[in-house]
Amino acid sequence: MTDTTPTAQLSAAGVSIWLDDLSRERITSGGLEKLIAEKNVVGVTTNPSIFAAALTNGESYAAQVAELAKAGKNVTEAVFEITTHDVANGCDIFRPLYDATDGFDGRVSIEVEPGLANDAAGTTKQAKELFDKVAKENVLIKIPATIAGLEAITETIAAGISVNVTLIFSLARYRDVINAYLTGLERAKADGVDLSKIHSVASFFVSRVDTEIDKRLVAIGTDEALALKSKAGVANAQLAYEVYEQAFSTERAAGLLAAGANKQRPLWASTGVKDPAVPDTTYVTELVAPEVVNTMPEKTLDATFDHGVITGDTITGSYAAANKVLDAIAAQGISYAEVTELLETEGVDKFIVSWNELLETVTTALESSK
Repeated sequence: MTDTTPTAQLSAAGVSIWLDDLSRERITSGGLEKLIAEKNVVGVTTNPSIFAAALTNGESYAAQVAELAKAGKNVTEAVFEITTHDVANGCDIFRPLYDATDGFDGRVSIEVEPGLANDAAGTTKQAKELFDKVAKENVLIKIPATIAGLEAITETIAAGISVNVTLIFSLARYRDVINAYLTGLERAKADGVDLSKIHSVASFFVSRVDTEIDKRLVAIGTDEALALKSKAGVANAQLAYEVYEQAFSTERAAGLLAAGANKQRPLWASTGVKDPAVPDTTYVTELVAPEVVNTMPEKTLDATFDHGVITGDTITGSYAAANKVLDAIAAQGISYAEVTELLETEGVDKFIVSWNELLETVTTALESSK
């Protein structure tokens, strides 16, 4: 690795670069190791959409699908076997990084079934099943930040399992997520669990906030409204970092950290730019600060490596300006609460659609292998 590449500069500024993609082809071809070596990738996130694309486009699953069909596995069992197999192999590739960073990086995430988003008990049960099946210390179990998800986060953390909290859109819900994490740590501590082994990231979505708010600004159509386009996502994430700083400076958090606990780091998700009028590295270069993760689709990673301009910390000190942006959007009659609630609902629904596509793809593969 060279310190002169933008991704190396990003890493030096305290940002952990995770790839928002995983496939068997990427694992077996050596492509993942290449990204680690050349583009400073130190982790991977997955979701139902990613696995649906991998299964649809990948021939490398044929042998395992044939074995599963021969064994009489149903589609849900087959999906569980296929996805956990990829994640476990991904964990092995990242294990040296995990060891070198004491669990800070070298992580691979796998998501609970999205249909369980409003079922706390079901989510907790599946989180434990996924953790046991992958059987790798450096796996993160993804749990959505729904109301039911908050309870499941606490239960899963209390059991000593590391969690990637996903689908966070609002600052209020982010505060709830941090509380759920700290509560889980308190319970783990009371049960004698080693807090140093428990890690968590909180995935705060960026581009989807802009997409929804920009749509409303365009509908208003005034110069004042249009001047606010593509500013909400970055401002919202910057204020999330302020929440992070405040939450982990409290006496409550300090006591847990002193007992060996780790901070729950903010993770910027949905960082692919959707608006062609906006620079394609915006959700990377404008969200640089120590102790954050940026999980990028490969297109965004490549753009950052090629022409990202890293100017150091672009978050600390931005809070007053970020608040002005959100206040100005509110003054246009756009409800922050309404937008973020809609995005959470849509986020769950989109993952359910992707999950169903994944089931259909595997069903077809199983039938054709019989």
